[in-house]
Amino acid sequence: MAKRVINFYAGPAGLPLPALERAQAELLDFEGTGMSVMEISHRAKEYEAVHNEAIALTKELLDVPDNYKILFLQGGGHLQFGMVPMNLLYKGRKADYICTGSWAEKAYKEAKIVAGDNARCIATTKEEKYARLPRPEEIKVNPDSAYVHFATNNTVEGTQFKSFPNAGKVPLVCDMSSDFLWRPFDVKPFGLIYAGAQKNLGPSGVTVVIIRDDMLNQCLDKELPSYLRYRIHAEKNSLYNTPPTFGIYILRNVLAYNKSIGGVVAIYKNNLRKGELLYGCVDRHAGFYKPFVTVKEDRSFMNADFFLPSEELTDRFVKECKANGMIGVKGYRDIGGIRISMYNAVTVADVETLVGFMDRFVQKNG
Repeated sequence: MAKRVINFYAGPAGLPLPALERAQAELLDFEGTGMSVMEISHRAKEYEAVHNEAIALTKELLDVPDNYKILFLQGGGHLQFGMVPMNLLYKGRKADYICTGSWAEKAYKEAKIVAGDNARCIATTKEEKYARLPRPEEIKVNPDSAYVHFATNNTVEGTQFKSFPNAGKVPLVCDMSSDFLWRPFDVKPFGLIYAGAQKNLGPSGVTVVIIRDDMLNQCLDKELPSYLRYRIHAEKNSLYNTPPTFGIYILRNVLAYNKSIGGVVAIYKNNLRKGELLYGCVDRHAGFYKPFVTVKEDRSFMNADFFLPSEELTDRFVKECKANGMIGVKGYRDIGGIRISMYNAVTVADVETLVGFMDRFVQKNG
C-alpha cells in the first residue's frame, strides 16, 4: 500500500483506514455477487441489507428513539437549507435562526427566499466576524416558531456549541454536518438533524437526515415537487429514487468501524484528547499562534483556526507540513491563516505528530 498522508482537510475529509480497506477487499466482488456494490441495483437484496444496516447503525450509535426516521438524501447541506423551510414554513408559519457562521448564514438566507420575513435571525455575532458564539442570554426564542435552526459546529470559523440552545418547547433543527457523531448527545430535543457525510461519516454525496415523527407529520406533502418532500423519502425508506449506493455503503463501513472501536463514547474520548493537544500547543505559544476564536469555551474540537505572525510564515508552515506528510492545513479563503480539521478519522497520534511539528516550527521561526 502506498504511504498515506495525515489528512487535515475540512471536507471531503479522511476516512478510517479499516473502512476503506473493507471497501478495497470487496470492490470487485461484493458478497459473492461477482459485481461491485456500485454495480448492484438499489432494489437488490444485497444492497438492501447494506442500506438497512446503515440505518440501524445510525440509530444504535446515537441511541435514536423509535419515533424518528433516518433518511439518506442527496444534495448536501445546501439542499437542506432550502428543503427544511419548504417543508415546514407554509401558511404563515415562522422559524428562528441562530446565525453563527458562514454556513448558518447561508441556511438563513435560503429560508428567507422561501418564507420571507417569517424566517427570523434571532442571534448573531456577524459584527465580530463570528469569532465567538452568542451567549445563552443573547438567544431569545420566539414561542410562535415552528423550529429554531442552528449549526452545531462552524467549519469555517472554528466555533462549536458544547451545550445546545434552550428553545423550550420549540423543536431544534440543526446542521450537524461537521461534527455529527463526534460525541454522544440527547436526540430528543431535536425535531430534525441533517449532516453531509463528507466530514465524519463517509464520502460526499450522502446526507443523513434524522426527523422526528411529529415534525414529519407537519411537513407539506403534495404541494411540493416529489423529491423535496421528506414524507415521500420516509415512506420509501430513502429508496424513492436511486440513492447514492456506494456512498451509503462506505457510510455503513464507517459506522460499523465506529461501533467496533467502542462507539461514540470512545470517539468522544479521542476527540477531547486531540483538542487538548492542539489547543494546548496554541496556548503554549500564544505569542506565535494566534487563535481566531476569541472565547475559549467556544473553540471547536473539529476545526481549529489560528494565525501565524506573517503571511510568509503561514506559507512556510503549509509547505513544511506537506513535506512532512500532513496536508489540508491552509485556512479557509475568507479567513486565511491555518485551519486544522480533526474529524473522527484523525487519530490522536496524527495530532501528536502535528503538535511536535508545531513546537519545532516555533523554535526555528519564533
